[in-house]
Formats: sequence, C-alpha cells, structure tokens
Amino acid sequence: MSKPLIKVLGSSGFIGKSLTDFLNKKSFQVEVLSLRTVNWRNYFETDAHTVVNLIGKAHDHRGVATEQEYYYSNFEIVKDVFEKFTSTKMNLFIHISSLAALEEFESGKPLTEVDLCNPQSLYGKSKCVAEEWLMSQEIPTNKKLIILRPPMVHGPGDRGNLGLLYKLISKGIPYPLASFENSRSFISIDNFCFFIEQIIKNQDKMESGIYHIADDEPVSTSEIIQIIQNITGRNTLNLSLPKFIVKAIAKVGDVIPIPLNSKRLKKMTSNLIVSNTKIKEALGIEKLPLSAREGLEKTIRSFRDL
Repeated sequence: MSKPLIKVLGSSGFIGKSLTDFLNKKSFQVEVLSLRTVNWRNYFETDAHTVVNLIGKAHDHRGVATEQEYYYSNFEIVKDVFEKFTSTKMNLFIHISSLAALEEFESGKPLTEVDLCNPQSLYGKSKCVAEEWLMSQEIPTNKKLIILRPPMVHGPGDRGNLGLLYKLISKGIPYPLASFENSRSFISIDNFCFFIEQIIKNQDKMESGIYHIADDEPVSTSEIIQIIQNITGRNTLNLSLPKFIVKAIAKVGDVIPIPLNSKRLKKMTSNLIVSNTKIKEALGIEKLPLSAREGLEKTIRSFRDL
C-alpha cells in the first residue's frame, strides 16, 4: 500500500521544515510547493490527499510591513490556493491561521472557537479576514476544510521571544519584569505536528470548521525563567521594577530599536489562555505527547546547544 501523499505549502519556515521532517518520518509522502514557482498552479494538481497551507506573512516586529503586504500574503494567496484545491481531487485542506485572528494580547478566560474575534494588528486582522472568507465558502461534500488557530509555536530552530528571554537569562542579565504575573498558552512544535498527523489520519471524525490547538497547560513567564535558569545553571536575579517604569521603557522601545517595546511587553506579561477541548474531543485525544513544560525544556535546550 502506497503512503498517503501530503502537499505542504510554505515549507521553508521553522514550522514548515519541522512539519515536513515529521511527516516524512511517519507513514506519509511529502511534496512541497513554493508559490514563488512560476505557474505554481500547474504543479498543484497531484495525487495528494491533503494540503497543509502554511503560507503567510508573520508578525513584523520592526513595523515596516504594509497593510497590502499582510493582506496579500495572508488573504489573497489563501483564496487562490483554496479555489485551486476545490478544483482538484484532493480531500482535505488544513489551513494554519493564528490565535491572533481571535485575540492577540489578553483574555480573562480560556478562549474557545465560539468567542468573537478581536484582532488588533494588521497580522491578526488579515488572518481573521482569511478565516471569514474560507468559512463563507461552500465546501464540496467530498472535501473537508480544517482551520487551525495555534498560539505561539516554539521548538528547536525557532528563536522568537523565547530566544530573546533565553539570551537575557543565560547571560546573567536580571529579568526586569518580575512584577508582572501572567499565564499564557503555547504549543511545542512536537504537539503541533502531532495534531496535524491526527487530523490527517482521523479526518472522518471532524467537521469542517475552526479548531484551537495548544499545549494542555498554560505557563507563566516566571515558570519559563525558572526552566531557563535550571538548564543554564544561571541563578539570575529577578527585578520587580514598578510596572509604570517598565511600561515607560517599552514606550521608548516603540520609537527606538531596543529589545523591549509595548507589543512585546504585552505578549510577555499578559494572560492569554487557549482551550484545546474541541479538537481533543473530536479526535479522541486524552493526552498530548509533551506537556507544556517538557516542550519548553526541549526548546530551551536547543538554544543552549547552538
């Protein structure tokens, strides 16, 4: 029996490379397609069973990306790809959206798929528009559309905000945000890839629609610091600077390129918890491969080993 063929779009980034490696090691064939290829539509029609769409423009922390760039990458391309998918014999379209389409900075309760969208950045708004368009399309009876909203994905090969925090702590620089207490959802790349595998294998158990994926447990920034300290052996001091001083420094970072700005401060100190109950119940998953802490430990060890 031949292995199911999975077409991955946007395989050059951290998530795409990790997912491609993961699926190749499992019982799948993987075919990657870059939309930078001339006449990419001519290469779209294959015997693939599933399309995983990872194409999109991520957060631009330097603030130089335009609204047009976000909407082209996160919406217009999605339309082209999905319309091409519906004209093929492929059965399953997995679109990787983002929690930012729903909420980006703070929520007082675990976020579910029925909550009203409140995107605040061009990134989140463009992701939200793409979701709305996809959900408005008529899905052929022999096809299925699964939209996934992950929070921050981390793992070996990704630096991001975790990498910034690691640099501070591993160099013995005191952490200045200890006066903030928070709890946030993340997802390790291992659990991300596990969800994709289970969706492909068990698509008959799922209805077309939006699903949240996340680690089972939220984690506080203070817990992440503790993990970094344990792995690096650095017993760095935590500074409980007054919140108004930290916020003032962040505002300076909005103008001058320093490591801390207002957006990054919100992401590092606010509460943003995601419920993954819907997808776990649909797929019959009781426990993910890694706990949130185990996933973070694996990622942080990869920083140390670079």
